[in-house]
Amino acid sequence: MQTYTNPVYKGYFADPFVWQHQGVYYAIGTGAAEAEETVHEVTSVDFTNKSRVFPLLRSFDFVNWDFVGNALQRPDPDLGDNFWAPEVAYCNEQFYLYYSVGHGDKNHQLRVAISDNPLGPYQDVGEPLVDPKSCSFAIDPHPFRDDDGQWYLFYAHDFLDTSDGVRAGTALFVDRLETMTKLASEGKVVLRARSDWQRFLTNRLMYGEIYDWHTLEGPCVRKHEGKYYCFYSGGRWETENYGVDYGVADNAIGPYSDAGNETGPRVLKSVPNFVRGPGHNSIVLGPDGHTEYLVYHAWTENMDRRQICLDMLIWTPEGPLCQGPTWTPQTIIDSP
Repeated sequence: MQTYTNPVYKGYFADPFVWQHQGVYYAIGTGAAEAEETVHEVTSVDFTNKSRVFPLLRSFDFVNWDFVGNALQRPDPDLGDNFWAPEVAYCNEQFYLYYSVGHGDKNHQLRVAISDNPLGPYQDVGEPLVDPKSCSFAIDPHPFRDDDGQWYLFYAHDFLDTSDGVRAGTALFVDRLETMTKLASEGKVVLRARSDWQRFLTNRLMYGEIYDWHTLEGPCVRKHEGKYYCFYSGGRWETENYGVDYGVADNAIGPYSDAGNETGPRVLKSVPNFVRGPGHNSIVLGPDGHTEYLVYHAWTENMDRRQICLDMLIWTPEGPLCQGPTWTPQTIIDSP
């Protein structure tokens, strides 16, 4: 038995994605420089880390996490200084780093970089995954491999229509990966906002118009007992209304339904005075090779940083739940 207390790493580490390779755990996320558009101002005695973005952590026991460098060799500076929400897929002995880059909340594009080492450096392939001319804001890419070996890319982009009860805002989309660096252009809507708790901002100026703007972001897909669960975070990321919910489907590309969440997120939500704004999760098996854990970020009490946290994921007949968020010592089973 091991114990941990959230957050498991004290530094700024948002949008955490954790994976295991050859018995070692790795975490990649959005760092302070990437989130605040100050990549070009980062200073370090290590030039390598100045020329790279996205902090990487490593753990040999799932409890103790250490910074081991930055992952992505920075691409063309004209693409922007905001680098968000990286995730890594492993296929055919190569690691693929999916991420978005842009200028603030505008002109964000999805890209992919490749390395033969989990620690990088990852080199951008030179082309966007989605044409920025047809989709000017795409974020939060999540690669998912189905049981038949087919890969899909889930991500978030903006929708302006309000037909059939859906609300304008950022929402979830999926496309098949033709190769690990090319989408098939067969995209489908995964989930749209329908509930008040998913509101990001009333009277928000977007695309030259005023909208009651809603947000679904941070998709993370898990197959469980024949069903596909697309976890996501909804609401405004800086507030206590932000939390994790899910949609469920019979196929990887849907259709998905998140019916039943009208009053708030069902998987993970704030605990007033203790945990604020938990969200943007990934899912990984713990050291026993059986127990699943939800890895997510949450704000410090004074709101100066988001930090990586983890808690057990529990599957119930009613759907998935997180045994969290927690802020007191928790036990991890570290053997089968």
